[in-house]
Amino acid sequence: MQEPLLGAEGPDYDTFPEKPPPSPGERTRVCFGYALVYTSPVIPALERSLDPNLSLTKSQASWFGSVFTLGAAAGGLSAMVLNDLLGRKLSIMFSAVPSAAGYALMAGAHGLWMLLLGRMLTGFAGGLTAACIPVYVSEIAPAGVRGALGATPQLMAVFGSLSLYALGLLLPWRWLAVAGEGPVLVMILLLGFMPSSPRFLLSRGRDSEALQALAWLRGADADIRREFQQIQDNVRTQSSHLSWAEARDPHIYRPIVIALLMRFLQQLTGITPVLVYLQSIFDSTAVLLPPEDDAAVVGAVRLLSVLIAALAMDLAGRKALLFVSGASMFAANLTLGLYVHFAPKPLAPNGTMGLEGAPLGGTGQPLATPPGYLTLVPLLASMLFIMGYAVGWGPITWLLMSEILPLRARGVASGLCVLLSWLTAFALTKSFLLVVNAFGLQAPFFFFAAVCSVNLAFTSCCVPETKGRSLEQIESFFRSGRGSFLR
Repeated sequence: MQEPLLGAEGPDYDTFPEKPPPSPGERTRVCFGYALVYTSPVIPALERSLDPNLSLTKSQASWFGSVFTLGAAAGGLSAMVLNDLLGRKLSIMFSAVPSAAGYALMAGAHGLWMLLLGRMLTGFAGGLTAACIPVYVSEIAPAGVRGALGATPQLMAVFGSLSLYALGLLLPWRWLAVAGEGPVLVMILLLGFMPSSPRFLLSRGRDSEALQALAWLRGADADIRREFQQIQDNVRTQSSHLSWAEARDPHIYRPIVIALLMRFLQQLTGITPVLVYLQSIFDSTAVLLPPEDDAAVVGAVRLLSVLIAALAMDLAGRKALLFVSGASMFAANLTLGLYVHFAPKPLAPNGTMGLEGAPLGGTGQPLATPPGYLTLVPLLASMLFIMGYAVGWGPITWLLMSEILPLRARGVASGLCVLLSWLTAFALTKSFLLVVNAFGLQAPFFFFAAVCSVNLAFTSCCVPETKGRSLEQIESFFRSGRGSFLR
């Protein structure tokens, strides 16, 4: 017997994204992963630039990296309209316009404003696709493989980030921007062969197109009559626009609140600041890790973890992976906090600086080097944290958002989730150094550990188990309040 649905009534220049193996629509996440970490090899080059118009200070470098999150928040806001106005597929394709313009601005930049505007435009495209892709994938995927397909966008984003780091070893920074146009072109070409979401087409009264789209998605030999009828009946009961009065109905606001809280709590685990300041954290904790190896190690661990999640999501279920993920991140953050708290005190002047030009640890001095084997603790804890996030709270939060949101509010609510997520990421990333300098490096890790414990309780009492259920069954549960169909 399965559990009832409810138990009760991404950054700066070290950031790593998310990723996946493929359907043509999911190739878009390669663009997102590439754009998110574009600044990683570019900022060091610009800090050494002899051109006074392009030479970046630490503060400017920080804005160059973090302004992506503001653009992504704006993209999520626009998705609230475009998702239902243009449809999921066309909204994803539309993101190619700001993405291509942003890379063109950065490739031909002659001043800081062009870099920042280009970075914001690529962030806008990333935020738009972050809201549209999970909805599109969930609406075209069969229930039995929706979990695996829902994890692939993150997998492709990680692949995009690793591609950027590999190209960064070969190409100058302007040509990296030119290379970024490649995934955008591939996305447009591949999406041209994909159908629109049958649910969206039915909501627009285009029944024959919806039937053709579903037949294409399921294959020529599949019997789609029953599935099509279920989708059609569900769409017909929700053909009108959602009013504010209806939004107060529990079957509408409860899944929206769950999705919003999951996006908020996901960011509060500390994933964005940890990835953004990972190298500085390693430097401040005396980890003997060569900087050039850091991105590859983190990316490889995250890629492996998301592959595991994609394979296990439709076998173990969403809640089981969320529990494993939350527990792993709690243990990792607590370990990092305790390690920093009990680490040896500073002994000598330090050259390790945060992004704002202030020492990351707030003391201006490095830690005395602890015994050799202890230097593995921060590295292993960081890997555990990243692996835990990638197995559960990374991909599953996006997947559940697209699964539980009611059809009538899916476009608007998914954009709202992305908006909240990226605004939270920006706030955490910009405040991280202030907290570290005021209270020490251990303070944010203890806070992140406390949030992870809250996540475990939230998963237990509020998060739905949707494995193997159609979107219509999930929505029926929230409407009726009964979980009998899950047994």
